[in-house]
Amino acid sequence: MITDVRRREMEEFLHQQIPLTRAMRVRVEDEDSRGLTLSAPLDENHNHLGTAFGGSLAALMMLAGYVFLWLELNNRDAHIVISKSRIKFRSPVRNMLRAVCARPRPEDLERFRADFGAEGKARISLEVSIEHDGQTAAHLDGMYVALASIDAERPEKDDRTR
Repeated sequence: MITDVRRREMEEFLHQQIPLTRAMRVRVEDEDSRGLTLSAPLDENHNHLGTAFGGSLAALMMLAGYVFLWLELNNRDAHIVISKSRIKFRSPVRNMLRAVCARPRPEDLERFRADFGAEGKARISLEVSIEHDGQTAAHLDGMYVALASIDAERPEKDDRTR
């Protein structure tokens, strides 16, 4: 269970780092042994049909992975990016959007942390789902990369995210 102070801190950091999250009204709902849950209201994230906009669903799922890893590394300076993803949209979402990033296997998470500590870079595969009415409405399989730092003057030569 996440404390209110930690929740507010994460939301503030997210809104500062990724301004889209403020417009989407992304909230950190919970973090526990199963994973991390983010939410966003339908009112700010609907399409012309009154259901959740696919771009909002995709963004919320990607963000859930980002926040999960930020918490795992406990390093505000880490650069976390998604290097590739596959998304399946299965059914429309007609109310609150909720993205759940499933906690990966302990050995995968440990390897991720060890690689990041030793090499300053690490990658891990994460699965994130949007649940609606007890069913999986959308699912993301993503490869996330964490970097300790990026050469800001020559990003075109930094191929660590590939």
